[in-house]
Amino acid sequence: MWPKNKFLPYLLVALVALFAGWQLGHRDLEFKKHNFVPQISLVNREPLKDVTVDMSLFWKVWEVLPQQYIDKSKIDPNKMLYGAISGMVASLGDPYTTFLDPSQNEAVSSELAGSFDGVGIQLGYNKDKQLVVIAPLDGTPAQKAGVLPKDAIVKIDGKDTFDMTLPQAVSMIRGASGTTVKITILRPAEDKTRDITLTRSKINVKSVELVWRDNIAVIKVLRFGEQTNAEWDRAIDEAVSKQAKAIVVDVRNNPGGFLNSAVYLGSEFLKGTVVVQEDASGNRKNFEVTRTGRWLDKPVVSIINGGSASASEILTGALQDRGRGKLVGEQSFGKGTVQEVINLDGGAGLHVTVLKWLVPSGKWINEVGLTPNVKVEMTKEDRDAGRDPQLDKALELVK
Repeated sequence: MWPKNKFLPYLLVALVALFAGWQLGHRDLEFKKHNFVPQISLVNREPLKDVTVDMSLFWKVWEVLPQQYIDKSKIDPNKMLYGAISGMVASLGDPYTTFLDPSQNEAVSSELAGSFDGVGIQLGYNKDKQLVVIAPLDGTPAQKAGVLPKDAIVKIDGKDTFDMTLPQAVSMIRGASGTTVKITILRPAEDKTRDITLTRSKINVKSVELVWRDNIAVIKVLRFGEQTNAEWDRAIDEAVSKQAKAIVVDVRNNPGGFLNSAVYLGSEFLKGTVVVQEDASGNRKNFEVTRTGRWLDKPVVSIINGGSASASEILTGALQDRGRGKLVGEQSFGKGTVQEVINLDGGAGLHVTVLKWLVPSGKWINEVGLTPNVKVEMTKEDRDAGRDPQLDKALELVK
């Protein structure tokens, strides 16, 4: 059960949103702090053009807090500014549109680069706006501890995650190798929470791994990051040189990443449209293949599960939608939006949902996911016994 008595943060969000929305276009704020009572001054206080906002309430709060709040050491103008901007962004109600302070932005960048300290959890939200695990990364503390896709994280180190933003959650879970974090999860179809204590470690995430099953190349794509295209090319080079009879693309527990990388991988198997983007006005644009693929005619099957999201759904959704290859496994996560990353002054960042993405036929799978052609469940008993019925079925189909 999610708390129902947290209306106060929404009032604060509304307040700070007024200030943040007005101030976002200004680059030259100056803060000054003197002695025991902070004195805060700002320049360029004139409003933006074509925007009429009565800022008197905000300025009153801005003036009263430094003067009246009991613990003057807590008055940090930069934190107040970041909080104001975060409040503005949160007021949109889109969990994937987020403001990241410099430390949070650096953490996200390092994750996409493939190396960071943490527990190996990719976070997102379900249709009820609960903080959930999109996927635990293979070989990480989270995966080894039994964390599963779509587990709702209700507490982090005892702190309720209700109304917590993604950057806030990531900041709490991340930390130096060797330290611990306790997450409280609620698994779908269960009515009882469970606590899991994870020891953080150095996470080095390889984007692409290739293994052989007889003469079939099984290419596991773990994420779509900065090195994915190059690692994919090396895997395909090997598959072609060793004359593989078929390819199985495994994107289970792949939380996504760069859309352009999904298009690049899709170009290996397809001609024409890989994904369709739709803007706020309903205008659509087709994203075509970016190169001539080397696997345009040979058999391919993909494996998906509840941790397959975003860019991994773009790739496998295109293969299924275009009739190029069947999907095996379980319903995917269902993240059908595209975020633009905007780097701001001082190292901060802004992730803004700017588009929907659709499979080539125009279907939007947001909060629904992709339905596999052949449904195969991976049970706890399978995992404990080291069995992989989903891979077995995929290999059977491509043979």
